[in-house]
Amino acid sequence: MSQSYSEHPAMFRARPFAFILSLILVPVGIGIIILLVWFMKCKATKLEIGNGEIILEQGLLSKDRTELDMKTVRTVKVYQSFMNRLFGVGDVSVFTAGDAPEVYAKGMPRPQEFREIIKGEQ
Repeated sequence: MSQSYSEHPAMFRARPFAFILSLILVPVGIGIIILLVWFMKCKATKLEIGNGEIILEQGLLSKDRTELDMKTVRTVKVYQSFMNRLFGVGDVSVFTAGDAPEVYAKGMPRPQEFREIIKGEQ
């Protein structure tokens, strides 16, 4: 059974204190700029699983797309701080060969589900 995962990094859940601070700065004017840039960065990154592939797409105007066949995945690493665990987000690294991750995405919702889908597909 093929499951899918398609998410953008979370804003509030990944960095709740930075989000609240940005909201506090909205009346000053700088907060709205911070939130807008942050929102665009989050929407510019997408991590998905489908058709036996892991796809990381980054960028708004120019795109950087990394595709990995799930059969070649050696390790999936999920890092979650205490706050990340409370809010259900984390950093995901996917390794195929070597010591550097081929795919790295910060602040992704449901990182354990991402890992379980890959383990189930292998």
